[in-house]
Amino acid sequence: MAKKKQEEAPKGSPAWMATFSDLMNLLLCFFVLLFSMSTVDAEKFEMIISSFQSSFSILPAGGSSIGEGELISSGISALEMFDVYFNASSAYQDASQNTGDYDESNPNEPTEEITEEQAEEAMTQAGLKESEQMAQQIGEMLDSMGVTDQIEVNFTENYVMINLNGAMLFDAGEVSVREEAIPLLKKICVVINNYTGNLIEVEGHSDNVPPSSGELYATNDEFSMYRALNVANYIRENSDIGADHVKSSGRGEYAPIADNSTSEGRAKNRRVEIKIYNSLNSN
Repeated sequence: MAKKKQEEAPKGSPAWMATFSDLMNLLLCFFVLLFSMSTVDAEKFEMIISSFQSSFSILPAGGSSIGEGELISSGISALEMFDVYFNASSAYQDASQNTGDYDESNPNEPTEEITEEQAEEAMTQAGLKESEQMAQQIGEMLDSMGVTDQIEVNFTENYVMINLNGAMLFDAGEVSVREEAIPLLKKICVVINNYTGNLIEVEGHSDNVPPSSGELYATNDEFSMYRALNVANYIRENSDIGADHVKSSGRGEYAPIADNSTSEGRAKNRRVEIKIYNSLNSN
């Protein structure tokens, strides 16, 4: 019996391969379209990485934190003012070092998440520490100038306060600085020149006795405000502090430090306070 001749395969690719190729092309175009619609902000991505490495120490240090905007990555958003949190975390670590709760041998070890109250307490302690150092420096400078008997220096977590009795600076019922007080203010300006980056606030205060009808100022608020303004203007004109770093206000009789029922108490309340804010509170 003769062998049946084997049929030859049809020339060219099978029909199914054409359909498969069309499908692959369509998928390729689809993903290229998706990629073209998305954007990758390399600069923002680097800022995000820098923020995390500075605060959580999960990456090598050396980055800077984000001051404004949002973190947007993998669904994470709305973490604004990251630098404020970072500063609070740093202050908390400094406070922990003083109490022995922080391991100095491993500074990159992640610390426990801090609460808002802990961050506030850490900032308070850091402010007190800096203000105390400033007060000591200012006291030493004033002592070397021989004027400590005329000035009272105090401090809080926000500022160092130089308290000047109103009788030394002004004549009774006047708001212009006395000529005899100029040498004292010059020495204070020398002290203030050491804090050119700090905010300076001048506050005027009075007793509770209303100005007499013959005076130009109807209330103690106005009277104390103009006394503070004249001292602030002298500081602007005779120190290295920028004018935008000096402000003034009048508090009238509303913040007494002594009893207004006695003449001695009223004399203490008539005063000018020069507040030198520390670096944590000068923004």
